[in-house]
Amino acid sequence: MAKRVIILGLDGISVAGYKTAKHPNLDKLFSNGMISFTTRTVMPSVTLPNWTSHLTSGGPEQHGVDGNGWTIEKNNIPPVEQDEDGYYPSIFKVLKEQVPEIKTAYYYNWGNLINPINQRYLDEVNFLEDDAYHENYEYAVRFAEKHKNDPTLIFLYSVHTDHAGHKHKWMSPEYIKAIEEADVAIGQLMNQMKEKDLFDDTHFILITDHGGKGNGHGGVSEVEMTVPWAIVGPQINSSATFQSPNNNTNTAAVIAELFNCDNTPKSWVGQVPSGVIKK
Repeated sequence: MAKRVIILGLDGISVAGYKTAKHPNLDKLFSNGMISFTTRTVMPSVTLPNWTSHLTSGGPEQHGVDGNGWTIEKNNIPPVEQDEDGYYPSIFKVLKEQVPEIKTAYYYNWGNLINPINQRYLDEVNFLEDDAYHENYEYAVRFAEKHKNDPTLIFLYSVHTDHAGHKHKWMSPEYIKAIEEADVAIGQLMNQMKEKDLFDDTHFILITDHGGKGNGHGGVSEVEMTVPWAIVGPQINSSATFQSPNNNTNTAAVIAELFNCDNTPKSWVGQVPSGVIKK
């Protein structure tokens, strides 16, 4: 069973943007893991539906989140499966119910992001305003150190990359710089994890919600709906890029498998991509 999983969530990272930006820390991190440049988003290629899909292994057809304005009180269709509070079951719920002593944390800087997640399954939550994210990286390391003897899942997200695309256009110098700035922060996180002897037994997953073109996204073009997805850790095969079909809905399924959770919700549609996890 995995000791620790850290989800590195960067909003709005297109395949072209990832391949253009210089990110030596991400390159080093995933050099011993696997990376996909053909991962498909869910429709629509919008922020909240896709992050919800990452964390719940369902598409909008299952979780009901069809736009960024979704709330538990105001939505078009209910989830096909609900917990006692009306939320679609997330990976946090699955782990809390099946992994003894697991600790969970959720760090974010876009206010709507947490709306589809039932916070009763989160041990620590922190929100930063105005696209700030460095402090959350510090919180994540402290949380990992505090619970170094417990199984742990940390969701660490930043929206600043997406906002750079909206303001300056996808593939603009400012957008590429935003990705490169995130890489610096990730490098600092890696170094701190190594200093505290937390790095070697941690699985890292890099995920994003959509790409973009011009100043936006939300359509069904390849540049909007094809994104990078990467993973590394003790239980992960090392074979550079992988070509097996992958989708944002698979992320929670992979995490559940890493923590040996066999009893996942029947409505989950995500699968573990072939060849990713060691047998």
